[in-house]
Amino acid sequence: QVQLVESGGGLVQPGGSLRLSCAASASIFSINRMGWYRQVPGKEREFVAAITSTRSTNYADSVKGRFTISGDNAKNTVYLQMNSLKPEDTALYYCNKAGSLPGTYYYNWGQGTQVTVSS
Repeated sequence: QVQLVESGGGLVQPGGSLRLSCAASASIFSINRMGWYRQVPGKEREFVAAITSTRSTNYADSVKGRFTISGDNAKNTVYLQMNSLKPEDTALYYCNKAGSLPGTYYYNWGQGTQVTVSS
């Protein structure tokens, strides 16, 4: 059973930066189709960013130009560099691998890492 462990969240002022990490406990791991998602209480989990094995990336419109997803196959880790943070970025952030069907995912969700943007 692959476990995903997210870390790096915290409290930051508007305009600040954070770098999130997602470590996968898998003997065989690929960053292909790994992504970051976020959720606030009372709302659906939403897509933030994704990466492929060729390092092609995709971002939600709300984070384009501010967030950067990257990954390291050797370290079984995916990262999310978040710059110019806004209060509306406050959420619990998760990582997972998108499944072959929309809305499906390969792994069980981890515990997430909380990001709070506030002055």
